[in-house]
Amino acid sequence: MTKEQFKEFARVRPELANYVENGSMTWQKFYELYDMYGEEESVWSKYKNFEPDSSPRKMTDILEKIDPDSIQKHIETAQKALDIFSEFATKTTENITNNIKPSIERPLSKFFGD
Repeated sequence: MTKEQFKEFARVRPELANYVENGSMTWQKFYELYDMYGEEESVWSKYKNFEPDSSPRKMTDILEKIDPDSIQKHIETAQKALDIFSEFATKTTENITNNIKPSIERPLSKFFGD
């Protein structure tokens, strides 16, 4: 069995892609089954009927486990960190501009205390 034969086999059975997207199977496992059993119908019969309800249930389970208060605390912590960084950057910029200007203006022709 070649990879090209398996690809053609998978093209005519799009329900296999649903199992891969769902995470219950991988293309490698399907290829191994194909390599061992070929296109024998008894092996592939259990993969004909895909239950699309399993994915939305997983998503709702994830959404139910989310704690809005915890998310709010993380957002507030990140906001505080950004505020501190912004304040630090502003002070640093002010210090740089203040330090660049010499306190005593000297003529351009005068060097090293001439």
